[in-house]
Amino acid sequence: MTDPTVEQDIATRAEALLKEHRESIDRLDAILIYTLGERFKHTQAVGRLKAENELPPSDPARESRQIERLEWLAKEADLDPEFAKKFLNFIISEVIRHHEKLNGK
Repeated sequence: MTDPTVEQDIATRAEALLKEHRESIDRLDAILIYTLGERFKHTQAVGRLKAENELPPSDPARESRQIERLEWLAKEADLDPEFAKKFLNFIISEVIRHHEKLNGK
């Protein structure tokens, strides 16, 4: 038979660890959002520059290089490279959409 005190100690430690993990996740989520916000500030500046200079809203060669780079970084970070690729493709499509709006397309 298991000692109820031992079971309570295990449950209390598990709850504390769960709380720590969730607090870390919350901090990382905030970092992601602020980082994306900062990234989009720069991509919007790029979009305005492209529109002012009548450059195309997308740059497929750069986008391809960025996807390759992100896949490499994902592997280094022990993150599924396919997930990272989908994530960056989503971001790139949003950036292009913003650039097209600036170009009146």
